Amino acid sequence: MTSSALTLLPLSPGANLEAYLRTVQSMPLLTAGREQDLALRFRTLQDLDAARELVLSHLRLVVAISRQYGGYGLPQSDLIQEGNVGLMKAVRRFDPTRGVRLVSFALHWIKAEIHEYILKNWQMVKVATTKSQRKLFFNLRALKRSLGAESGVTPEQASEIAQTLRVSPEEVFEMDRRLAGGDTPLEGRLVDGEEQAGPIAMLAAEQADPSEIVAQAQETAQTHARVTQALATLDARSRAILVARWLHDEDEKAPTLHELAASHGISAERVRQIEVAALKKVKQVLT
Repeated sequence: MTSSALTLLPLSPGANLEAYLRTVQSMPLLTAGREQDLALRFRTLQDLDAARELVLSHLRLVVAISRQYGGYGLPQSDLIQEGNVGLMKAVRRFDPTRGVRLVSFALHWIKAEIHEYILKNWQMVKVATTKSQRKLFFNLRALKRSLGAESGVTPEQASEIAQTLRVSPEEVFEMDRRLAGGDTPLEGRLVDGEEQAGPIAMLAAEQADPSEIVAQAQETAQTHARVTQALATLDARSRAILVARWLHDEDEKAPTLHELAASHGISAERVRQIEVAALKKVKQVLT
């Protein structure tokens, strides 16, 4: 989605959060057929009006998810703004032919964007520097609830949480002190006598962990950069053969040695030798 499209979308609640929330709740939801039609129009024709409708219809999802992070001491308007950025990234990458609704696909992108914002901006998060500590940061409250810890954790509870998240009990106690404060309920609540669905109603994949998503994305980016660097050490023919055999798209079938032999004008055995030598060289660079 281009920057010009960004200006057409209400990415920030601004000063009047209540008015923004009312507007978001008034946005019509999409049927599966309408959603697929819009997604195909944007994917094939780059129709920004279609993308706009997809985003607007899912702004309430961002609001619901943002409420899960209310206990971290950051303005909800900022959390919503970051979540909306994640929503736009999801719309840009959404493939309607996969048979998955946008609400399920966007959930991961929204949470990951909010997650990174919290890590960068919450002043008490300086201990969350490793993958396990980030997981502790975002899962401690839920684990405390499952163990019935209403306030501080006991030594027994800390040991159980530490074992689950692979950290030390001391780290659990330290993070618990830093996170001391009110929780935001995931369940629905009554507003003016009417029950409103809570964030938990919007969760389509309970196993999704934003900290894992962010960590995996970082690891994938680092691996991609290292592989690209390693491939640059090969000659053009070796690189082409290796890419064709090992780095093709998942939905494509790798060419056979005989097919590559015909395209490069060499024997199949020579292709195999080049492939083995290229793999060996790349592995040496990567290690």
